[in-house]
Amino acid sequence: MYLNNAKVIVIKIGSSNLVDSKGTLKEKWLKSFVKDIKKFKKNGKKFVIVSSGAIALGQSYLKVKKKRLKVEMSQALASIGQIHLTDIYRKMFEKNKIKVGQILISPDDTEQRRRAINIKRTFENLFKLDAIPIVNENDTTATSEIKYGDNDRLAARVAQIISANVLINFSDVDGLYESPNNKKIIKEVKSINEKIYSFVENKKNSYGSGGMSTKLEAAKICINSGCYMAIANGRLSSPLSKLVKTNNCTWFLPKVSSLDARKKWIVSSIGSFGKVFIDNGASKALENGKSLLPAGIIKVEGEFLKGDNILIVDEKDRQLARGLTSFSAEEINKIKGLKSDQIENILGYSSKSEIVHRDDMVKL
Repeated sequence: MYLNNAKVIVIKIGSSNLVDSKGTLKEKWLKSFVKDIKKFKKNGKKFVIVSSGAIALGQSYLKVKKKRLKVEMSQALASIGQIHLTDIYRKMFEKNKIKVGQILISPDDTEQRRRAINIKRTFENLFKLDAIPIVNENDTTATSEIKYGDNDRLAARVAQIISANVLINFSDVDGLYESPNNKKIIKEVKSINEKIYSFVENKKNSYGSGGMSTKLEAAKICINSGCYMAIANGRLSSPLSKLVKTNNCTWFLPKVSSLDARKKWIVSSIGSFGKVFIDNGASKALENGKSLLPAGIIKVEGEFLKGDNILIVDEKDRQLARGLTSFSAEEINKIKGLKSDQIENILGYSSKSEIVHRDDMVKL
């Protein structure tokens, strides 16, 4: 059982776990969950809770019954519901003499390495204060183009940033079934391939924004980050205790990988800030583990800055690698196709000769 030796555990709670179909809080369930956390916390385990439910609670509070909402309305309801959600957790945990803190995260916070490092420090300091971070997406600042859209991937990114040992994705099902008609649970998944995707029937509940497919995307992030992930039924009373006792779930096992923390972050980024097109010579150099030099670049797309995550593609727009760029898009446009010793003459300065160093690159 992978939970037994885990020191840092992220738990994702879906809307269907927290509220019923009418948007009413499942208070009895939440009490049992908090007592569970208290019991395992005594064993020295650290917890992070990534919780959905803000929009559902906002709808319930304002008696808004519409299921399909415009982004702007969802954001307004989330801002109201988030206050209630945080207060509910605070009161519940306070009764058990446990402190909590709130962290609202947007994609920029995890996709930009410098901001991700700041988030990690916040988590570490909350742990030092013996507080449990309660995390949700910052819906009020997110847009439909730049948002997680579900808390499955958010939970996986949090697990990755804080180097969690386990992510428990509590859902309304026991795990990943072999098919919609065959309720036999797949106990362990070592690789997410077409066969695994074929098992997915992507249903959403009235309030949730995710489905099984987003859970698989979350599992991909965990697999490449050295983190175990479980999909388990969170509707049961005392769900954590029952999971430890029965192990009734689907476990996604991390790959044995030599990727360091920087490369883990690069490979699982949700989006890139732009891309560079390279010629055949540069493509072969990348295959052989070389850095990307300006001489091999033929075109630049997008607006990005030094340190941003970019895609490296061939002349036919096939993805070859992701990497952290040492130059901005504007600078690369000035030096593309040139030899490295010409950079200083063109830009007036030269900090690096590589556009993307091999240590900052992951081949796709």
